Amino acid sequence: MKQLVKKSAVLTAAVTLAALSLTACSSGDTQAAAKPKKIEKIGLMVQDMSNPFFSAMDKGAKEAAASIGATANTQDAQLDLANQNTQIDTFIQQGVNLIVISAVDENGIQPAIERAKQAGIIVIAVDTPAKSADAVVMTDAVQAGEKSCQYLFEQMGGKGNVLLVDGTPLQTIRDRITGCNNVVKKFPGVKVVGQQASKNDRASGLAVTTDMLTATPDVQGIFGMNDPSALGAVLAVQQAHKAGTVKVTGVDGSPEAVAELKQSGSPFIGTATQNPAEMVRKAVEVAQNIIDNKPPAQTTILIPSELVTRDTVSQYKGW
Repeated sequence: MKQLVKKSAVLTAAVTLAALSLTACSSGDTQAAAKPKKIEKIGLMVQDMSNPFFSAMDKGAKEAAASIGATANTQDAQLDLANQNTQIDTFIQQGVNLIVISAVDENGIQPAIERAKQAGIIVIAVDTPAKSADAVVMTDAVQAGEKSCQYLFEQMGGKGNVLLVDGTPLQTIRDRITGCNNVVKKFPGVKVVGQQASKNDRASGLAVTTDMLTATPDVQGIFGMNDPSALGAVLAVQQAHKAGTVKVTGVDGSPEAVAELKQSGSPFIGTATQNPAEMVRKAVEVAQNIIDNKPPAQTTILIPSELVTRDTVSQYKGW
């Protein structure tokens, strides 16, 4: 009996020791790699390179990389979360030091970002938040929505019916709509009579605005949450022969918006700016500060938005 107890105790001790050994191995496997000492490889991930906004980001990434002696590799997600997951894994294999990402899905991309951080890669989100990123650099989107709609409602004489051309459910887009709605509260004579989501591009902006104008033709103003959707709305207004009675504003300050503002008689009257190239340049600066043990005091860095109108477009530097 004593011998049996002794054998049992020895067996228990061996099992416990093995479990401890496995635990030690497991915790070692999940330990994050050290942050890089220098940024040599930058991976930029954009939502859709067919949008000039992201082409400007690519330009900013190349400029920022050149300024610190690094290389930049830009990947286009084509608005597909699965693509961004794969791209992050590829960047991990390539040994990049910094990933700058405009996330297609701020929640869905979180596991991939955490894999990158485990590999010692700094991850900075731009334009819209991304869960688990070290920081986010973005336009003050609420302010942009407020400035665009404030000008629109003033040019409408403080009264009339308005359509909102919404977009995909990203934080920055929700914030622009929030900003516009903040201003609606200040104009009791303005009424929002329609709101539909585009796919953030000109074609879908045209389609949803056409639908809304058909359902509610008595409209005096349209706010597009980005310039492509706003310019699609402009086409819808022109096709409905309402160019003389409907005014349109957007957000971005894009080259296409600038060209439209210079068109005499266009319904498009203003845009609140973003600076996509500066977002990426700032993201690289923030990452460099993290390496130098100077992390940002606030993990959300907001870039102010400015209003560009037909009267001021000649002074606007653009992207």
